[in-house]
Amino acid sequence: ITRFQFGTQAYVHLAEIRPEKDFPCDCKIEYELELENTSEVSGLKDLMPDIAYQDEDHPSFVVRQNIRKFYHGSCRKPHHDSEDAFVGLDRDIGRTMENMEDRPAFAMLTGDQIYSDDVAGPMLQAIHCVIRLLGLYDEVFEGAKPVDSQSLYNDFAQVYARKKIIPRTRIGKSWYRRGGVKHIFTARYADNHMVSFAEWMAMYILVWSPSVWGCVEYDLSKVMPKDKQRFEKEERCIEGFKKDLPKVRRMFAHIPSYMIFDDHDITDDWNLTARWEEQAYGHPFTKRIIGNALMAYFLCQGLGNAPDKFSKRLAAPAQKYFETPEKQNHDRFIDELLIFKHWHYEVPVMPELVVVDSRTRRWKRNKLPASPSGLLDWEALMKLQYKLMQSDKVILVAPAPIFGVKLIELIQRVFTTFGYSLTVDAENWMAHRKSAYVLLEIFKNARTASQNVIISGDVHYSFAYDVELRFTDNCPGIWQITSSGIKNQFPEPLISWLDRLNQIMYSPSSLLNWFTKRRDLVIYERIPEGREEKRLINASGIGCVTLDENGTPVEIADVYADGSKQTFEKA
Repeated sequence: ITRFQFGTQAYVHLAEIRPEKDFPCDCKIEYELELENTSEVSGLKDLMPDIAYQDEDHPSFVVRQNIRKFYHGSCRKPHHDSEDAFVGLDRDIGRTMENMEDRPAFAMLTGDQIYSDDVAGPMLQAIHCVIRLLGLYDEVFEGAKPVDSQSLYNDFAQVYARKKIIPRTRIGKSWYRRGGVKHIFTARYADNHMVSFAEWMAMYILVWSPSVWGCVEYDLSKVMPKDKQRFEKEERCIEGFKKDLPKVRRMFAHIPSYMIFDDHDITDDWNLTARWEEQAYGHPFTKRIIGNALMAYFLCQGLGNAPDKFSKRLAAPAQKYFETPEKQNHDRFIDELLIFKHWHYEVPVMPELVVVDSRTRRWKRNKLPASPSGLLDWEALMKLQYKLMQSDKVILVAPAPIFGVKLIELIQRVFTTFGYSLTVDAENWMAHRKSAYVLLEIFKNARTASQNVIISGDVHYSFAYDVELRFTDNCPGIWQITSSGIKNQFPEPLISWLDRLNQIMYSPSSLLNWFTKRRDLVIYERIPEGREEKRLINASGIGCVTLDENGTPVEIADVYADGSKQTFEKA
């Protein structure tokens, strides 16, 4: 067991269990963790009576070598006014507790597991309650109005006022409409943007566990009169989120889970353009904020994905900081995290799970620094190609859809042309010509995996495509399956208009397809069952994919908190 202490009463434990023999496959494996003190030994159900399902003595999991059914999703915002789709996954695990044929193999979370930039007022106050309760470590800031974390919590305690402390940068000429001064961070809802490492760790505790919510108290005296209505609305959403957390904790105790970051785990538009990177990493305060986010991701998400990758380079600076949390050790650990290039990973199952890091391996446009960077640089694309050539069947995890909605990509391209790539979040795979070309050539290569199931999130709506190559007899199976968000949605009725216009403009027979980068592909949109006029589904759900023995999807669906599901059928 590796232990990381991040407060006087706060620890992260990484338990690595390496059995002498491999775990048996396709059967229920029960487990127990015991906490021993001087007077008694407590098991999981002693500490958390609701950790196991009804009539079960212990939590359990199943190991799959051949994947038949799995879940995936992204974008879980606590104060969104919708139900938490994790409850639907919890319900399915409970239903299949004794049915090993139908029990899901794993949950793949494809980004935005937390929202560190878009934080509700009640959530920020809850975070500060946890910091005080657990004695989370303080830190010193450089180049910022709050000189340290205590100043941040006390002198800048008013909610919805964090934009006052986020550094600004001058762009262009003040008389030009795109000139003047703007915040370095581009989040539109950064009123409560998290700053300190302690705030990130408290957020993770609050979004994945009900344990400390009973100690949370809200303070309306720190809310301006003009913001009280907003605070009360967010509080109602947070209360609904909180009541489902016991089920979320139980769900995580019963299924292998894997994760990868997207922008909101760190900050909105993270590394979207070369200019954004230059400004954000060039200021000591914003660099520290990004570094704190990566430290928390390392502990709460990344470390569990592939522990061996982190031990070689990050173990020493991590242990040095957690043993002596001083500024020098803090900065050194962040410097190592920022140059770390191994957040991607693979899981040796069948089909092989290949998880892409499309945030820190960007193909920058140094000559056009305000234009979107490619989501993978040349080296990362070559490594991806090698991996896809080594495997016959692949589940490829790309946080942003590789094959997205063409009309939305066109709108993003128009905005980018006029210098507004950050305004429309223009980070689709086709936004960078060179990386898009290389990516498409990978799929056209005759040695690429014969079955490629691509799962994505990010966009706050769900859809499924069957993709075919034109002009070839050697066409691999390609499916783009997007599910987003677990607790978030795209604005209505805008998405309905975009959906309808995209169907009209970019049907498989439309000549407009010849003017896109994907002209050598035919995209067949799957039809949501019972909603034939739709292609994009805008509802908070979590994706469920069932594969046959060849790795071909036989059912693609979104599952909702009430247990209902929306399937996507072939046209």
